[in-house]
Amino acid sequence: METPGSAGVASNGAEAATEPGEDSPASAPAGAREVFRRLTERPADLLRFATAGSVDDGKSTLIGRLLYDSKQVLSDQLEHVEQASQRMGHDFLDLSLLTDGLRAEREQGITIDVAYRYFATAQRRFIIADTPGHEQYTRNMVTGASTADLAIVLIDARKGVIAQSKRHAFISSLLAIPHVVVCVNKMDLVDFDEQVFDSIVDDFDTFAARLEMSDVTFIPISALLGDNVVERSQAMPWYQGPPLLYHLEHVHIASDRNLIDVRFPVQWVIRPPSTSVADYRAYAGQVAGGVLRPGDDVEVLPSGQRSRIAGIDTFDGPVEEAFPPMSVALRLADDIDVGRGSTIVRTQNQPTVSNSFEVLLCWMSEQPLDRNRRYQVKHTTRSATVGALDVRYRIDVESLHRDESATVLGLNDLGRVRMELTAPLVFDSYRRNRTTGSLIVIDEATNETVAAGVILDTEVEDAAKIKSERSPNVRWQGSRMTRDRRWHSLGHSGATLWFTGLPGAGKSTIAAAVEERLVGSGHSAFLLDGDNLRHGLNGDLGFDERARRENVRRTAHVARLLAESGTIALVSLVSPYVVDREAAATLHAADYLEFLEIFVDAPLELCEKRDPKGLYARARAGELAGLTGVGAPYEPPLDPDLVLGTLEETVERGVERVLELLAARGLTSR
Repeated sequence: METPGSAGVASNGAEAATEPGEDSPASAPAGAREVFRRLTERPADLLRFATAGSVDDGKSTLIGRLLYDSKQVLSDQLEHVEQASQRMGHDFLDLSLLTDGLRAEREQGITIDVAYRYFATAQRRFIIADTPGHEQYTRNMVTGASTADLAIVLIDARKGVIAQSKRHAFISSLLAIPHVVVCVNKMDLVDFDEQVFDSIVDDFDTFAARLEMSDVTFIPISALLGDNVVERSQAMPWYQGPPLLYHLEHVHIASDRNLIDVRFPVQWVIRPPSTSVADYRAYAGQVAGGVLRPGDDVEVLPSGQRSRIAGIDTFDGPVEEAFPPMSVALRLADDIDVGRGSTIVRTQNQPTVSNSFEVLLCWMSEQPLDRNRRYQVKHTTRSATVGALDVRYRIDVESLHRDESATVLGLNDLGRVRMELTAPLVFDSYRRNRTTGSLIVIDEATNETVAAGVILDTEVEDAAKIKSERSPNVRWQGSRMTRDRRWHSLGHSGATLWFTGLPGAGKSTIAAAVEERLVGSGHSAFLLDGDNLRHGLNGDLGFDERARRENVRRTAHVARLLAESGTIALVSLVSPYVVDREAAATLHAADYLEFLEIFVDAPLELCEKRDPKGLYARARAGELAGLTGVGAPYEPPLDPDLVLGTLEETVERGVERVLELLAARGLTSR
């Protein structure tokens, strides 16, 4: 996961700061000095962006158009492209050949490898990563987009949002790319129709609502003709936004970097010969987070030794502060043990130090994951041997379904893996810091990079606690009141009805009405509402993925006990993840209890319009993070027992359909 001029995941450090006498900036040639100078510039001056799209959506043509129209193509390059276009029988200048560098790419008309291009305008410098669109090159897209500030997702106006478009959006979300631009290309082939563009925007927005994508911009373009690429299109007067290049020049990226959490992985210890500089000792590296200043109290991890920053040196001399992605050398006030692989942080703001964590891996090797092989993890400037790998599930990037039966990962697979190492790492979650939250996996036998990963969370738990939901040294206390005896006395059996859907879909309204009808007809029924449970039983939980899973787990156990007692438990819970609802169903199935999943299918627009608790308004205003449908994904049921469409039917009709389902399953007699 590396781009030119970047430390990235693969290099994991600041190669620009090295020992004098070898390749130090002072003795480096002019080209190396220019690289060092660029690394120490303010990050807003450089925008890294990646392009993604389905095969033949026009990624290479778009980049060629950007380079050509912004006068970035040298005359000999242009002459070469003209000749190649003629040889291929084109009656036009094929700008895609500017980036399709491999012979196989030109022959097939597709991008295979990641092609990098550099260009600059008066406002900003750019590094482009033209990534492959085909599913079999998922690993290449992950590599090219891993350090991107912005992703351009191309969609063919004739085809609309297809499976590969969703896959690229999903990967952009997983990689926490702060800005996404959806370019609806080939508008010339649909007569520049505004309705076609609006329809694609609606479709993409609907899918993106299930992902964590905070900034999405839509631009209608024709890469072949140049419409809305560098200049505004006269053929689409209905589009009032800026052209693509203007957006790239002005998108705000300075605040995307973490300037709060100080993280400085040490790449090299600088100790010149005593004859040149007396008693000089500094620690070189690239700032991965926060702002460092002389006088700051710091701690060195994982050793835990403390000191104070005495000074910060750069190629041009001492500076008063350092911030990402500057390459600097820190001098400390105390002579303590600091070496390559150490991380310097603030004493009051520390990352996680552990040898176990969960990571989302993209498997890049043709040889599948093999627990019998020896792997090594490279993280920032530190390495450690893998002790154990446990595949939690594999992700279908098109349906977002989690395959929990998976035990290995193959080429281009994405999966959640629990990893245990022989030595601790110093890390943050990837969404908090993309540098300290990313890693690569290397096969020790072949030295091949077999996987790249992002750390999902930093709450470290004992593996035994994760695998078991039962406290130690306890057993189930039975009684003479058996289920059959209880249900026979009550005259009816128990079950769980699990209502799931977006916030504001109407789950609680329908469930409460069903409860009233059941109790009125003599059946024992009780509503377990998600908000009510968070007033007590689940009041200690947050709203991240782990907390949501625990919320569902606790609620499922309470519902199971109610169903066992002969009560119809009506659960109204967003429960956004398929795997968590499947776990609740499995819990009931293990005790031969009925579990009916009811999907209250209301579109996001309707839920936002209702907004009974004002949650959507607060989320859109930035006051509420992690709301399902806005800041967190929702995975619809794959095969629910009943789908209620609240847009088409009344609450009364929905209640009747639920009662009909209960009667059909023999749970009530109507």
